[in-house]
Amino acid sequence: MNMLIILALAVPSIALAISGIFVLWISKQNKGTKHMIEISEAVKAGAAAFLKREMKIIIPISVIISIAISYFIGYTNGIAFAMGAALSALAGFLSLKITVKTAVRAANSTHSGLGKTFILAFRGGSTVGLAVPAMAILAIAILYSLFPDPITIAGVGIGASLIALFIRIGGGIFTKAADMGADLVGKVEANIPEDDPRNPATIADNVGDNVGDAAGMGSDIYESYIVTMLASILIASLIGLESNLLYPILIGISGMIASIFGVLITRPNNTDVMKPLNKSFYVSASIAIGLNFILTYFYLGQTNLAYALFGTTVIGVLLVPIIQKITDHYTNHKFKPVRDISDSAKWGYASLTLTGIIKGLQSTGPMVVALIIAIMISFIISSNSAPDNSQSLLYGIFGTSLTAMSMLSLAGIVLSIDAFGPIADNAGGIVEMTAMGKKNREVTDEIDAVGNTTKAVTKGFAIASAALAALAMLQAFQFEASEVFNEQFDYSLTNPSVIIGLLVGGLIPFFITSQLIDGVSRAASKMVDEVRSQFKNNPDILAGKSTPDYAKCVDISTLASLKELWKSAFIVIASPILLGLLLGPESVAGLLMGAVVTGIFLAYHLANTGGAWDNAKKLIEMKGNKGTEEHKVAVVGDIIGDPYKDTAGPALNTVIKLLNTIAIVFVSIFFGIISI
Repeated sequence: MNMLIILALAVPSIALAISGIFVLWISKQNKGTKHMIEISEAVKAGAAAFLKREMKIIIPISVIISIAISYFIGYTNGIAFAMGAALSALAGFLSLKITVKTAVRAANSTHSGLGKTFILAFRGGSTVGLAVPAMAILAIAILYSLFPDPITIAGVGIGASLIALFIRIGGGIFTKAADMGADLVGKVEANIPEDDPRNPATIADNVGDNVGDAAGMGSDIYESYIVTMLASILIASLIGLESNLLYPILIGISGMIASIFGVLITRPNNTDVMKPLNKSFYVSASIAIGLNFILTYFYLGQTNLAYALFGTTVIGVLLVPIIQKITDHYTNHKFKPVRDISDSAKWGYASLTLTGIIKGLQSTGPMVVALIIAIMISFIISSNSAPDNSQSLLYGIFGTSLTAMSMLSLAGIVLSIDAFGPIADNAGGIVEMTAMGKKNREVTDEIDAVGNTTKAVTKGFAIASAALAALAMLQAFQFEASEVFNEQFDYSLTNPSVIIGLLVGGLIPFFITSQLIDGVSRAASKMVDEVRSQFKNNPDILAGKSTPDYAKCVDISTLASLKELWKSAFIVIASPILLGLLLGPESVAGLLMGAVVTGIFLAYHLANTGGAWDNAKKLIEMKGNKGTEEHKVAVVGDIIGDPYKDTAGPALNTVIKLLNTIAIVFVSIFFGIISI
């Protein structure tokens, strides 16, 4: 066991060292012209200003919660919360810094062609991809070595999820307010290209790509990894599988090693960007399965249980490309759903909007079928390996949690493939703003198009992992409630408390989605007013004779996003605690299940609908129809989809996991004052 902890500390340290080497290599690349550097510095300053203001809100709240957890629940959970929160913020910060640093160099490398630009952007993404899961493994390993009882460190999940939610909400509203404002006035009204330097919102839009896509996804994947590993360890502990307690960490280690190999074998490609990305993923997946078998053999031996648990990890690894294919089918312009949306633009705004919603709703079916099959198979093979029938349910739950863990173990390579997308997007903005030329823009557009697809795939990956992790956490909550109160609770649908919980939990994702989209809408309206005002009051801006006031637009997005931060977080934290105090653990269990069921469907629908609208617009542009009425219709569809895919959708998987970790940590105070 001590050897396993050493391994859990050593492998992530190697991943962090490789990330550091990539950063040094990226830093040595040419940043380009003075104008390019000025734009990059403006984006950097805007992002830093946003993070500074956000942290002024987040840090005091985090300190108060850490003290409250320490006082009411125990100091070990308070410490765990602080570590989880700090590393979640660090994951977001690193993602943002690397994206800004790499983007300007990637823009300059477009002179050298597609291959050089791609590998630069990919290595920037890999820096994030390796560092984020490495920090998650280190956090759990360090906390577990200090406090070996998993329930005493469950606060790490609250810290990770809460900060991820803050960054997701803040960054999501910032980026979409800027994006919608820039598109509505720039593209639709003024008929100027995306990222045109005459658009006052263009710097804010580029800042938003960093604080929303880069920082948001970094903190999101970090907290997904933390919560999933924590859920699996908790279940092993709660059902008495002490000898297998650290097996989930072992799965994380094998995935980390596999991701390192996948990143290192990736080479430039001057014709097809997807080929090296697909190769890196499938190599990583194959290595992960092989390593899982070897490490399982040496750790658990040659037993039926060992083979069964290894089987559940194979299911988790295979689930990643399945979710990838489903998401790709519904969001990639090569396939029928996006082509149907693109064709519907010919008949106007209503047709395009309805077609997008229909395809997004349809996409939830195959994803949930894939999850159901994975859950069923993993449960059956692991439950059948139980020493006796009385323990079959417990072993089945543990197997399902390992499926989630093995899926998340590939987060390193998945995030590497995702994180180069915002870099390519930012690089394209710099190319456009500095008038580098059509050929240079074609290079960034090609990488950006692939990046849009990989971003959608990663959102699907995060949502699926959230569903599996939340189901495992729900089971852990039920076992922990029985332990704390020394009572077997009634979680059946004949219990009114459970029904009330189901209804409240089912409502929460819809209510938070409405809040977030409303927040984006209000912020975007202010941005639209500002851009229109600058065009009206200073006609020289559109004539290219005067520089817009970029800083004003950055400030509008910053203030609007920070204003919305606390509302959703308060609802997520307060709802399970209040329900538990009033109606007891049964009602909280209902709440968790209701939130999972509606949350995963809604999150996947929002992410895919928004991604499909975006790529439908890009398909029209690829056909050379920019500026046409059909294109304007598609642009509006893309604008509607922006808060879907980049604000509300990604926030929901964090909401689901935060509800579960709050429930587990605070279970001891769920007295149930009201008896129904």
